[in-house]
Amino acid sequence: MDLTNDSYVIVISFKSSTERYYRDKTGWLKVSTRGRKFRATAEQVLNHVLPALAGVKPNVTIRVEQKKATRVGR
Repeated sequence: MDLTNDSYVIVISFKSSTERYYRDKTGWLKVSTRGRKFRATAEQVLNHVLPALAGVKPNVTIRVEQKKATRVGR
């Protein structure tokens, strides 16, 4: 089982939108509700994730999904 950062997707759901964060070969990516992709630093990802985890923002849910294995031979 692969437990590295690049094997997970962080999904943040707001009242009318959803953002996804995941790590690829070059760093973190944010995918907006409209499907646009933006590069993000680890600090930017934490700045979005931590308030949701702390319950500071109402009507925000966060979940972490494991990506399916894409590597052959594992």
